Amino acid sequence: MDELVELTRDLVSIPSHEDETAAGDRIEEWLRVETDADVTRDDAGNVVARRGTDAGESLALVGHHDVVPPADAQMEDGEYAVAERDGRLYGRGTADMKGAVAAAMLAFRDSEVRDPADDAASELVFASFVGEEVGGEGARAAIDAGFRPDYAVVGEGSTGYSAPGVTDVAVAHKGRRGSTITARGEAAHASEPEAGENAVYRACDAVDVVRESEFPTTEVFGEELSGSVAVTGIEGGSAWNVVPAACEVTVDERTVPGERVDLEAVEEIDGVEWTVDQDLPPMRCDDDAFAETVLDAARDAQAADPELVTKPHATDAGWLSDAGTTCVVCGAAEPGEAHTDEESVSLEVLERCYDIYRATAESA
Repeated sequence: MDELVELTRDLVSIPSHEDETAAGDRIEEWLRVETDADVTRDDAGNVVARRGTDAGESLALVGHHDVVPPADAQMEDGEYAVAERDGRLYGRGTADMKGAVAAAMLAFRDSEVRDPADDAASELVFASFVGEEVGGEGARAAIDAGFRPDYAVVGEGSTGYSAPGVTDVAVAHKGRRGSTITARGEAAHASEPEAGENAVYRACDAVDVVRESEFPTTEVFGEELSGSVAVTGIEGGSAWNVVPAACEVTVDERTVPGERVDLEAVEEIDGVEWTVDQDLPPMRCDDDAFAETVLDAARDAQAADPELVTKPHATDAGWLSDAGTTCVVCGAAEPGEAHTDEESVSLEVLERCYDIYRATAESA
């Protein structure tokens, strides 16, 4: 436990909201000293370590070492402030997700890997990506370079979903598609509105299409996951006495596996265009045996009874799943904890995650 706390403290103290290099250096150094793994660092800054043989199936323990910008109170002498009290560690990145990265590093080191001569031998992989908070830049770079483990446990938060304090296993999560509707018209003096084409009116027609769209729903292992779509901004017009020639509408859509709202339908309105600005894929586990393996490990690691759950937030598991990796999400962060000015993680739950990751690795 002490080693896990100290490694988490070490990683959390290193600033990584603008530049992940120093945090990646520390992870790489630790892996080279503490393990006999094949450790690599790609051009994006991702750190990947491999043990065992690639002749069999591979399991990856996956995290990320970038964080969102800290609050002023979370900085101290150029580093992130870290404090321990009441069984929790406080600081930027404790929950999202350097605590889980530390647990995965130790589990990767300590897990017994089958002898390469064994016909059932497999490969155990540890990966910590950069750029998760800005759209999965590191995960996408790794995938483009050939990173495709057969299975992955992504250490994003899954604690407190079925009940407070319980570390569950997420078998699906939503994605996010952010888009812009652009309506164009023809300017005219507002005293003669019929002389122009009002772009705001066209935009309002498009908003009606969005508002009347049905939210998609899917089911994963008996758990229902529902999407959503909402207009989150509208901007248009140049002066109080001018019929506007342009208007933009921003749309936030939470996607589910296999289903999308037909937002392209807004382009049936004259003068309206729809463009996608960001598309973070959803995730669905496609192997119930793997999900049950991780769930069994979660049961053994705690007195409570964890469940298979769904998660509302996009993670790097979406990119991995989209590339063909069977994923679940299991980690220490609790709902509402990440990205806050008082971000913290339970030390008991971090130790639990270590047990889950190690048990999963040794069952693979």
